[in-house]
Amino acid sequence: MIVSCRTSRPAPDLEVAAEVSHVLERRGAMKHPPVSIAVSDSVALGIAGIFRSETISGRVLGRFFRNGSIDSAELLEAARTEQGFASAEGHAALYCLIGWIHSRVHHTREQ
Repeated sequence: MIVSCRTSRPAPDLEVAAEVSHVLERRGAMKHPPVSIAVSDSVALGIAGIFRSETISGRVLGRFFRNGSIDSAELLEAARTEQGFASAEGHAALYCLIGWIHSRVHHTREQ
């Protein structure tokens, strides 16, 4: 399933960090947080921009960063792969990107 952003402007790094922290706090405060609690489209693009690289998974993130849409399964696999090499903060940001993907897939299926 193709997931798409409604914006083409990626969030700057400080906005990414602040929103990732806020989303994790909100989700952590709930026993069963809804899938709708996710980062914004611009933060999802910002996260992809941070982790784009010349690795296979980094190229997938780079394509999403440039185009704003991509196959959800491909993006999920890339984000999970990058989590294995990321710092704690990077892992958290990629976790939020994965949450954004799930939110988009859920929203698309409801329509």
